[in-house]
Amino acid sequence: MHTLKSFCSVLANSLLFISRIAQEQCCAAVVLDKLCDNGIKLGRSQGACERPLFEGEPWETEISKMCCDCCMLGLMAASRGSGCELQGSLSLGRQCDHTAKACCGKNTEEGTPNVEGKIIGISFYFESFLCVGNGTCTCFDGYQLQKDGVHCEDVNECLKGSHNCIFGQICINTEGSFRCQREISCGTGYELRDNNSCQDIDECTLGTHNCGTDFLCSNTAGSFRCHPKERCTDGFIQDAAGSCIDINECLAHSNPCLPGHVCINTIGSYSCRRNTVTCGRGYHLTEDGTRCEDIDECRTGNVCGDHGCVNLLGSFRCECRAGFIFNSITKHCEDINECRYYPGRLCGHKCENTEGSYHCSCSTGFKLSHDGRNCDDVNECEANPCSQECANVYGSYQCYCRRGYQLSDIDGITCEDIDECALPAGGHVCSYRCFNVPGSFYCTCPPTGYTLSPNGRTCQDIDECAAGSHTCSVSESCFNTQGGHRCLSFQCPPNFRQACQEMRRDTSSMRCLKSCQPNDVGCALDPVHLITHTVLSLPTFRDFSGPEEIVFLRTSIHYDIQYHALIFCVLILYLCIYWINPNLSPSSGVVQQVKPIVGPKDIKLEVAMNYVKSGNISHRNVVIIHIFISEFWF
Repeated sequence: MHTLKSFCSVLANSLLFISRIAQEQCCAAVVLDKLCDNGIKLGRSQGACERPLFEGEPWETEISKMCCDCCMLGLMAASRGSGCELQGSLSLGRQCDHTAKACCGKNTEEGTPNVEGKIIGISFYFESFLCVGNGTCTCFDGYQLQKDGVHCEDVNECLKGSHNCIFGQICINTEGSFRCQREISCGTGYELRDNNSCQDIDECTLGTHNCGTDFLCSNTAGSFRCHPKERCTDGFIQDAAGSCIDINECLAHSNPCLPGHVCINTIGSYSCRRNTVTCGRGYHLTEDGTRCEDIDECRTGNVCGDHGCVNLLGSFRCECRAGFIFNSITKHCEDINECRYYPGRLCGHKCENTEGSYHCSCSTGFKLSHDGRNCDDVNECEANPCSQECANVYGSYQCYCRRGYQLSDIDGITCEDIDECALPAGGHVCSYRCFNVPGSFYCTCPPTGYTLSPNGRTCQDIDECAAGSHTCSVSESCFNTQGGHRCLSFQCPPNFRQACQEMRRDTSSMRCLKSCQPNDVGCALDPVHLITHTVLSLPTFRDFSGPEEIVFLRTSIHYDIQYHALIFCVLILYLCIYWINPNLSPSSGVVQQVKPIVGPKDIKLEVAMNYVKSGNISHRNVVIIHIFISEFWF
């Protein structure tokens, strides 16, 4: 591009009288013409248009190659003798078309000829621009020169009114020209041609008609006609399917016969017959044809079936049997629906109509009585429908079960065993374990230490001590517990002697009194005067909901009392001691269970009570409570 500008600059200095813009455009045309000329020369000499064969910048080689290709087209057309008019088979640009024609017509000349005053090559980039010499520019048809005197712009013929479109056509502007298009469509059966005119569509030739195989298609303006291949003879007419059908001349023509005659249609024709006497329904013409007489329908056929028949003038009537009624319109005996005419008055339950009569039936659970109308209750229990017990009710029955069974929810007939042990209250039916049996249940007790009470449900403790079944030695005391026993042997500590021992069924106690040796100062100074051993047997509380009182303590000595509770299991808070009015005399206390204890478990509870006089401990009593908790709640 730099070379092009340098060349144009030299040329512009020598043409000072031409405007600067026009000079540049014309110089560009000259340069492009030279580049195009190089392409044409190479095409004529080498017969090839490859890019590497050209020298210059890419845009310069592109222009030379394009002119070479166009020239080759012209040379090829000339060699084949097909003429130099290439527009019919190829759509080329304006300038390429000129180049091809030049090479085709003057394939022996050298150089690039000018065609119609146009410079070859310029139109590849300036198709609407034309240089006519002396630096003057002009435009092709359909374009107009802009105010700068160099560039061309399209002329809108539709806006300027310079088109030649007729009425009914609209003008559409195109680049460098315009075209006229029909404003209204051609309508059915026509098509629009390239010259904007309407042409009839030949449906018969195109095969777009709908004529059947028995018809021939005949084209008409804007449509077509279907003509039958086969023509019908006189007295017949062809239908839409092409078949010949008879013409009823008596209906197609008015009065085809003479007055006093009647028209009778025949196949393919008709005939005329003189009028005769016409008889009404129920009458027929006499043999001489002069008058009408009554028809005895009762003699002509079985018109009433198995019912009676009565002839009437011009008609007849049926004498219907019981359960039927005569229909004067249809002339037949019709069944009477007694169930509909007398609802609720014929049958006790259900009424079913039959031919000429009716039939009564009963609902489920009933049977028809001897009169054939009323219904009697059926005793279903006679057929033993229930698995155990049955009670007849009106129209049905009810099954029920013996004690320990319940009626099935599935069929309402079968009795199923009640699992008393699985009921919500089954856990309280038996003290220990419950075993279900068909229709009942039984209870059991632990294998040792208990026996079943007479009520068959609760377990009662066996007193091994009273029964003599214990294993205690002669030196031990037997103490009965819940579900077992204990062999006890309490010994008094040194300086104490046994005061008394009490053994009962549910408790046992032993007291040790202080007994010092003479001159035993340590024994005399020891404040403990009384040691009591007490034994208790307790069950495992099943439903522990609050504190349970275990042991009551009581003193009646008139001294101030201080107390201490030494509990083996105090750390897990099973037992606690509460004193009631400790500052009064007598005073009492209670040992309470404050947390559930699950047996078997042995607990030793030691309670010390200090008696204070004038601020000093005068003496102390110790109570040791041995508690045996059973495994069970009973």
